Amino acid sequence: MSDTFGRADHIMNNNADARLSSRAVEINSEASRSLNEPDVPIITELTNANGPTVAELAQKIKFELHKAVVGQEQLVELLVTAILAGGHVLLEGVPGTAKTLSVRALARIFSVSFSRVQFTPDLMPSDILGTSIFDPRDQQFHLKKGPIFAGLILADEINRTPPKTQSALLEAMEERRITIDGITHDLPEPFLVCATQNPIEYEGTYPLPEAQLDRFMLKVIVDYPEIQEEESILSRVQAGFRAQDLDTADIHSVLIDTDLEHYKAEVERVKVDVGVQKYIVHIVRATRENLHLTLGASPRAAITLLLASKAIAAIRGRDFVTPDDVKSIALPVLRHRLIIRPESEIEGYTPDRILGMVLQTVSVPR
Repeated sequence: MSDTFGRADHIMNNNADARLSSRAVEINSEASRSLNEPDVPIITELTNANGPTVAELAQKIKFELHKAVVGQEQLVELLVTAILAGGHVLLEGVPGTAKTLSVRALARIFSVSFSRVQFTPDLMPSDILGTSIFDPRDQQFHLKKGPIFAGLILADEINRTPPKTQSALLEAMEERRITIDGITHDLPEPFLVCATQNPIEYEGTYPLPEAQLDRFMLKVIVDYPEIQEEESILSRVQAGFRAQDLDTADIHSVLIDTDLEHYKAEVERVKVDVGVQKYIVHIVRATRENLHLTLGASPRAAITLLLASKAIAAIRGRDFVTPDDVKSIALPVLRHRLIIRPESEIEGYTPDRILGMVLQTVSVPR
C-alpha cells in the first residue's frame, strides 16, 4: 500500500514539474516574442542606426519652420527641397510675407552659419566676398572674409544692387569657390543662397539677366496668407512671438551639416525611370517650341528638374520619381528660365500660364 502511494506521489510531482517547465517555456517564448516585436517604439528607435528617413526629416523641418512661419506650405516645402537637392532659391513676393523670416528660421534649424546681406546700389563685390588687409605687425596681407563664407546666405533685395556686385555673388553660387588676389578659396558645405526680390517696385533696381537667373534652382512666388492664417499670425504676436527674436518661437535644430550629407546621398539614390527621364526632356523641349516664348528652357533646366524631382519624391516618402513629382515641381524650376514674346505678354500670358499649357500637351508616361 505504501509503495502504491509513493509511486502516485512521484507521478504527481513529475506532472507538476512538467507543467511548471511547460509554463516556463511559454513565458520565455512570450518574452522573446515581445523583445523581437518590430513595432515596439523603443526597440525600433534603438535599432534604427541610420536615423530618420528623408521624409521624416522633412516633416521635422516643416514642424520647426511652422513655429515661426504660419501657412506658406509651398514655400516651406520648396526650401527643404533646395536644401536636399543642393540648389539656390529666389524668393519673389511683396514685403511682409515671411521671406526673410523663413530663411532665418531655416538657418537655425540646420545649425549652419548664417549671413544676411542687404543689397543696395552702392554695395561693392568686396563687401560680399571679402578683401585682403595689410597687417603692419607681420608685414603680411590677411584675408578678411566677407559674408559669402557662411553656410546659408540671405541676399535681401538682390535686384537693388548693380550687375557687377550681382555677378560676384552669382559666380560664387555656381562655382562654390571664389578668387581674391589670385588665391582661390573654397566656400563651406553646405552652401545655400536664398535671394529675395520685390515684384512691384522696379524703380532704381537692376533686374537680374536671364543668364544669371538660371543659376537659381527654384523661383518661389510668395503670396499673401489665407484669412485664417493671418488671424493665427496675430494670435501668435499677441501671445508673445516676435519675428526679430526667434527665441520666442522656440525653434530647435534637427540636424547638423555632417548629417545633411547623408540625406543628400539618400536623395541621390532615388530612382528615375527612363520613361520619366524622357518626360522631363519632352517638357523642356516643348518650351523651346512654344510660340509664346522667345527663349525656352536649357539642358541645365532639364538637369535641375530631374534633381528637384528626386528631392520631392524623397520628401514624400518614395525612392522613385513619378510624373506627378515632375509636374508639381516644374513651375518653380522653369518659370524664371523663360522669356515671353512682347505681344504674348501684352495679351496676358505669364510663365506659369504657358507652363501649364505645356504640361497639358506633353503626354504623361504610363
